[in-house]
Amino acid sequence: MAKDVAVIGVGQTYFVRGYEGSIRELAFEAFREAMQDAGITQKDVAASIFCSAPEYDKQRSPAGVLAEYLGLIPQPTFYIETVCSSSSSGVKVAYSMIKAGLHDVVVVLGFQKMSEITSAESQERMGRGADIQWEAPFGTMMPAYYALYAQAYMAKNGLTHEDLMNVRVKSGTYGQTNERAVYRKGVKPADFDPNNPDARMAGAVAWPLRVGDACANADGASCVILANAEKAKAFSKKPIWIMGIGAASEAVNMAARPDFAKGLSVGYGAAAEAYKMAGMTAKDIKVAEVHDCFTIAEIMAYEGLGFAPMGDGKQLIREKATYKEGRIPVNVDGGLLSKGHPIGATGGSQIRTIVLQLRDEAGPMQVPGNPDIGLVHNVGGVGLYGNVTIFGR
Repeated sequence: MAKDVAVIGVGQTYFVRGYEGSIRELAFEAFREAMQDAGITQKDVAASIFCSAPEYDKQRSPAGVLAEYLGLIPQPTFYIETVCSSSSSGVKVAYSMIKAGLHDVVVVLGFQKMSEITSAESQERMGRGADIQWEAPFGTMMPAYYALYAQAYMAKNGLTHEDLMNVRVKSGTYGQTNERAVYRKGVKPADFDPNNPDARMAGAVAWPLRVGDACANADGASCVILANAEKAKAFSKKPIWIMGIGAASEAVNMAARPDFAKGLSVGYGAAAEAYKMAGMTAKDIKVAEVHDCFTIAEIMAYEGLGFAPMGDGKQLIREKATYKEGRIPVNVDGGLLSKGHPIGATGGSQIRTIVLQLRDEAGPMQVPGNPDIGLVHNVGGVGLYGNVTIFGR
């Protein structure tokens, strides 16, 4: 794969439960860090892309508002939405613009201030991510959707509550080392024990998923700056190149999906496309960020990305193969389960982690051995959209 498009700057806010400023200020924090990281000014930016799930924003058409506030006009600006995978979709669009020769430097900024609406309103809007004619009116919610997959995996693949718990234990292990995560507490098996009166993770959400199996809403922003080869080499001492990029989609209605025990089809489809473009296989990946909105989602991602055969994702967590010292470290920044999930910012946050890993700048989150190839897997909704991007030095 030719090294044509690189990431030259990354930034991220702290992910928090109630950001006190406006979306302008939230976006600025991530933007400032990314611009300083890239060593450029607004005059160097040829275009900008803003990414969020708009039903959480009180501001209509936020791209124009944010571009003005960040000093990115009169350059063109665009708005991208694929719910939870919005900012990784934004990166794919930016990559395409640069490859087409339309723009040489593109800012991709994902944001979400979920605290602008109540928890009940948030759940209702998540439900409307499904078909509002045939599914959402029946009260479907994200935990229930992912619970269907967990049930199927337990029935067919021998998955256990302990396997799911151990995904969260790993997340808690690394969430403690990520200063920008919303949840920075360690997690122990006792936290899932229903007989323990102090077990904060044990409460039922949607069988078999419990409180500890779900990520938390959060406010946050992330920023990724991409450039063509000429600009990347001029601006950056450590450009991180996009080696492969893939995307896929799936039927919205769950009734159109034939076998939940096979996991999310978008993981398989997007990964196959990215691996082919990069000329690589799963064995080449040294560190990965996967979309773990629920513990079952991480298990399914292992399989969709080829880290384990279909039905055997549970073995990786049982063997601790996805820990820092394992054969394929996954979500060593705590993942969504610990970082929180500010929808529009999530993909960019995942990309930031991998860029820092490949630069050997991840601090206490750094995977040993100086990894040179990393992967980001970002899912929108219940596998409605999927993006997989492979990065290399």
